[in-house]
Amino acid sequence: MARTPADHYATLGVPPGATLAEIKAAYRALVKRHHPDAGGDQCTILALNAAWEVLRDRDRRRHYDHGAGLGVVAPPRPGGHGSGPGRGAGAASDEELLGWLQQVYVPIDRLIGQVINPFPAQLRSLAADPYDDDLMEAFCSFLEQSRSRMEKVEALYRSRACPAVARGFGLSLYHCLSQVQDALVELERYTMGYVDSYLHDGKEMLREARQRRSRLKEERRRLAL
Repeated sequence: MARTPADHYATLGVPPGATLAEIKAAYRALVKRHHPDAGGDQCTILALNAAWEVLRDRDRRRHYDHGAGLGVVAPPRPGGHGSGPGRGAGAASDEELLGWLQQVYVPIDRLIGQVINPFPAQLRSLAADPYDDDLMEAFCSFLEQSRSRMEKVEALYRSRACPAVARGFGLSLYHCLSQVQDALVELERYTMGYVDSYLHDGKEMLREARQRRSRLKEERRRLAL
């Protein structure tokens, strides 16, 4: 049975006229609910990720809405040699993946590392006296710099769609950066009220993000071209 342009919208539970912010919020809530790490279903995650990859990109969404394609494969680039598959199809796919890894994954990984790696030392410094104004100011400055880095991370992640052959890798990367962002929110809440549960949750989220980052590095080696 033919798929309709509304399928991706239905997958995310949003109307066809939804804004990007609404689509992002729906996607993020659903992947958290259905991710295998939380006991969810891998097939559901794949469907959610496929919908997000199309609807997050303005051009791919436009093609999808107008029935010019379902967003699974990007439209042919100008200058191509014919419309059918050619001998260079595999090489083009490899080139696309390599470009995404170099231009998206590598700088994201570097920025995430600049948040995760210094955190233990920053926390140890604050732990000497959390009520010391200078120590707290230094910790808050670290959080502010980290938020700035994560804004760059999110922009990089949105800048170029993950190739279909690495969709699972791209999803794992998204979860890693989401955990770091959520951790920063919890840590900021701690600085405003000294509620230990916020500090504990933030520490745990960053610990899990560190583990995810390590697994991503291992998976990156398996994606080596």
